Amino acid sequence: MDWQGEATAIAQRRHGEHAVILTVLARDAGLLTGLVPGGASTRRAALMQPGGRLSLHWRARRDDQLGTFAVEPGRARPGLMADADALAGLNAVTALIAYALPERDPHPRLADATETLLDAMDTGAAWAGDYLRWEMLLLDDLGFGLSLDRCAVTGARAGLAFVSPRTGHAVTAAAAGDWAARLLPLPELLGGQGGGLAEALALTGHFLSARLAEGQAGRPLPAARGRLVARLARG
Repeated sequence: MDWQGEATAIAQRRHGEHAVILTVLARDAGLLTGLVPGGASTRRAALMQPGGRLSLHWRARRDDQLGTFAVEPGRARPGLMADADALAGLNAVTALIAYALPERDPHPRLADATETLLDAMDTGAAWAGDYLRWEMLLLDDLGFGLSLDRCAVTGARAGLAFVSPRTGHAVTAAAAGDWAARLLPLPELLGGQGGGLAEALALTGHFLSARLAEGQAGRPLPAARGRLVARLARG
């Protein structure tokens, strides 16, 4: 198997004395992991910092092999390391990508949204709302998307107030009736009637946990996501 193109560094870890194992996200190839001989040197390790763009050539003799990367510099994002909020955001995004996406399974919409989000973090633009939309897209791209544009009971688009914790469908306050106490509040940022960013991230966090962590991965969500949510809630 042979692939060549640009990708964003997601994670790296030391392998032996001189090499590293690098994981990247490519628009047309998904998550790719490979060995980088000599990657443990200070200069090479800095080149492959998470969040940076790289020019890569990945080779493997068989589909089930780890593969090897040839790495060239691409575009750095120094702002991700210069700001504590941006660094927390980077850590959450890369941890969730590595946690949620299968190897070599392209997700071009999510890859494009990830690039846009990391660019915003790098430049210091306001990005908290972009991060919320990124989590919504992550759920949708994995087949766990929420249906928040109309009431699941009446079809109404106005007056949406709650979300079913089981189906992820919105309902109005009138349609919820006596079931309201068992439903999740739909925050204003997602088309509901109250609550802000913290409440919206609590909603996406519920479905990330229920549908991805418990239903698929069988392990808790990455701690980096919780640290970012706590940081954004304080802000």
